[in-house]
Amino acid sequence: MILESAILNVKTGQEASFEAAMREARPLIAATPGFQQIEVRPCIETPGRYLLLVWWDTLEAHTVGFRQSTRYACWRALLHHFYEPFPLVEHYGAPIDENRQ
Repeated sequence: MILESAILNVKTGQEASFEAAMREARPLIAATPGFQQIEVRPCIETPGRYLLLVWWDTLEAHTVGFRQSTRYACWRALLHHFYEPFPLVEHYGAPIDENRQ
């Protein structure tokens, strides 16, 4: 399983519009084969900052299956104009097993 993460810094005063657009965009990403789940969490300390977490079966499910789809073009149109600066997206592997040595 792969975990995608990004810090989304939304332009001041556009938080409510961003949240509405994110609700509209969620079905686009959820329709991708290999998608597992998505969470978008607002930052408590910094207004306008959100943590995006997306779980995928494989890296390619995101980088090829979603990013090269027509659904991604719609996602981009709905969301990308809210970000300043544009977020760094990173992918992480499985959690470190606390019982393994």
